Amino acid sequence: MKSLLIETHQFNLSPVALTESKSANGNPLVEGPLATVEIKNGNGRYYSKDLWEREINKYMTLVKERRACGELDHPDSQIINLKNVSHNIAKIWWDGDNIMGAIEILPTPSGNILKELIGAGIKVGVSSRGMGSLKQVGEVLEVQDDFELLCWDFVSTPSNPNSFMSPLHEGKTTSINPYNKVNSIITEILCSNGSCPIF
Repeated sequence: MKSLLIETHQFNLSPVALTESKSANGNPLVEGPLATVEIKNGNGRYYSKDLWEREINKYMTLVKERRACGELDHPDSQIINLKNVSHNIAKIWWDGDNIMGAIEILPTPSGNILKELIGAGIKVGVSSRGMGSLKQVGEVLEVQDDFELLCWDFVSTPSNPNSFMSPLHEGKTTSINPYNKVNSIITEILCSNGSCPIF
């Protein structure tokens, strides 16, 4: 019997990642491993490379059509709820046994939360969501051939030990002004009564 299978991988991002690289639409991009195949993951599950290759080939249609959306947090559902969408997978490729991805953070309410969490240095994980059945083989639960990949979501609890996100560097590296937040708070306080003495 098929059940919802959730696999989580940690992405290690720096706040500068959100200012360095932008999608064609001007949205922030992050890049890193989405999954690692043919290892026992943190949930005790094993995915074969053949299984992932088949599912990635099918998923590429969604990537090309800009419909490879995911949510912030994992619902216990096989439906991608558009009101919770935070990102879109812009590109997927293989690097050995790693499935790599470039992820566009969207300017939605959930995307803005994700962007702010990452900007504040909070470590987030990326988690595959799919439907399939499992078979106990020795010490691992082997994911069976009926597996169907639904999407990747951003979550707080990672399970893949080798999956870390890194900034997508394009062109000049810029640093973040550490006083931007302080300046913003001071401006908000001084300008809160309708007139602003600093402008």
